[in-house]
Amino acid sequence: MSGRPAPLAGLRVLDLTRLLPGPLATQHLADFGAEVIKIEDPGAGDYARSMGALHGDTSYFFRVVNRGKQSIRLDLKQDAGRELLLRLAESADVLVEGFRPGVMDKLGLGYEVLAARNPRLVMCSITGYGQDGPYAQRAGHDINYIGYAGVLDQIGRAGGPPALSNLQIGDLLGGTLSALFGLLVAVIDARASGQGRHVDVAMTDATLAHAIFPLCEVLAHGAVRPRGEDLLDGGVPCYGVYETADGRHLAVGALEEKFWFLLCDTLGRPDLRPAHLATGEAGRRAREELGAIFRGRTLADWVAVFDQVDCCVTPVLRMEESLRDPHLRARGMVAEVDGVRQFAPPVRLSGHVPALSAGAPAAGQHTDEILGGLGLDAGAIAALRGQGVI
Repeated sequence: MSGRPAPLAGLRVLDLTRLLPGPLATQHLADFGAEVIKIEDPGAGDYARSMGALHGDTSYFFRVVNRGKQSIRLDLKQDAGRELLLRLAESADVLVEGFRPGVMDKLGLGYEVLAARNPRLVMCSITGYGQDGPYAQRAGHDINYIGYAGVLDQIGRAGGPPALSNLQIGDLLGGTLSALFGLLVAVIDARASGQGRHVDVAMTDATLAHAIFPLCEVLAHGAVRPRGEDLLDGGVPCYGVYETADGRHLAVGALEEKFWFLLCDTLGRPDLRPAHLATGEAGRRAREELGAIFRGRTLADWVAVFDQVDCCVTPVLRMEESLRDPHLRARGMVAEVDGVRQFAPPVRLSGHVPALSAGAPAAGQHTDEILGGLGLDAGAIAALRGQGVI
């Protein structure tokens, strides 16, 4: 199987996106063998290049979501730049963009125009609120999308305000993973039918569509339970976060009765067994009892105990600890690419080991090579550069 091509070998992707959701989606495609051409404007380009701490002249942020891509700079506000994109689209399978609805049409590069040049092309548009609807033209960020989807309301402690996370649920579940799902569905269809599609991915929609437990509460009771009082957000003793003696925390996920009983027996508190799914005052008392027990020993002490007991009690690691965790390292989840530690692809396929050999490209690094592939000679490329098109 060593001679087998990469799973997405031959898939050509034009990436017009910036920042996080789109670039990470196309990086996943590149990891599995797709040819991804990142298209940036000749000015600022992808703002992520300079956001946050730098490694050399490029941010860590940009480097960990753009590896394995080629880069070309095109001014899509000039006729010559638009024509070059259309020529690239003729041989592409996918174009991914993240502008507000209507921007591609204003540029003369909407789906109908692209499809006229390449009927098999799949165009994937990633936005906060979708291509239509009353919020379509609104600006937004992850906090806004998960707010509208009813998810932010569910995150946090009982009696407290909604809590924030720096894992962007809407951006990543919606803008990255749902976009991958949608565009690959359309690619499979295009290869069978010869006809591409416009894939409309809204981060708010994708967040809403995965809020399964809150939906079940609404269906059963007409409304969600108050924040911090449901099964998975701190409402029962067997599922929650408990502090240790050194100010660290344990994640207790003993949802099944057998795990809860084993936890109670390990702590020498079989009397807590009846409080498994207790709510109200009984649940509060059981949580306080557990809290006092766990605060009696350090995180390391508890890890030593529960590494030997299979009841879903684990440490809450800091990211620097996760990068050193023996299981995650054994799974190959930490890789070094171009001198930067980063995450390996989260999906394994038999017979394929992602190369992960090429780092993120410099802005316009492959411009001459890509345009040469369109048949432009050195003189034509120099002229375009002189006109500010590339």
